[in-house]
Amino acid sequence: MIAVIDYDAGNVKSVEKALLFLNEPSVVTRDKEVLLHADKVIFPGVGAFGDAMARLREYGLVETIKEIVAKNTPFLGICLGLQLLFESSEESPGVEGLGILKGKIVEIPKDRGVKVPQIGWNTLQFPHQGRLFAGIHEDAYVYFVHSYYLQAKEETIVTATTEYATYIHASVECGNVFACQFHPEKSSEVGLQILRNFIAV
Repeated sequence: MIAVIDYDAGNVKSVEKALLFLNEPSVVTRDKEVLLHADKVIFPGVGAFGDAMARLREYGLVETIKEIVAKNTPFLGICLGLQLLFESSEESPGVEGLGILKGKIVEIPKDRGVKVPQIGWNTLQFPHQGRLFAGIHEDAYVYFVHSYYLQAKEETIVTATTEYATYIHASVECGNVFACQFHPEKSSEVGLQILRNFIAV
């Protein structure tokens, strides 16, 4: 059973729908015991970094998420879920992220002749082999919606990158922790394959 973390940050329904399409049983929950006993956990989200961290604290999910990761449960952050795994974000100065991974979230430059937020399809490159991308060719298109992007401290964890006004760390893998800035659940067959690969971990 896959548990999808519900902390009122949106994007839960599309993830649930994609898992249903893949015939993968899932439950949307913020119940600590359900989350800790799940086979795998998905951490989706859209919205503001600071507001999301406040909700995670309000629902007692900060320590729960850290426990899930410490148990070596396969864990997938999506969009805001990726950003919250890191230490800080320019979107919410002074707000600490979960700090499970090292790095910071910074604003996409607005002076490079592109629209911000980035909304739409972009290609991926794979600087390091990642289990999420088994069977997926380089330059595959995935769907992004974001104004901020990841700069991981250790580039060795970066498994996918893209270019949009700047060089963006689009996906990471570190032990049992996976995360994507893009939305696999909205990325057609490529995205479904990414979810299949996570399910198979």
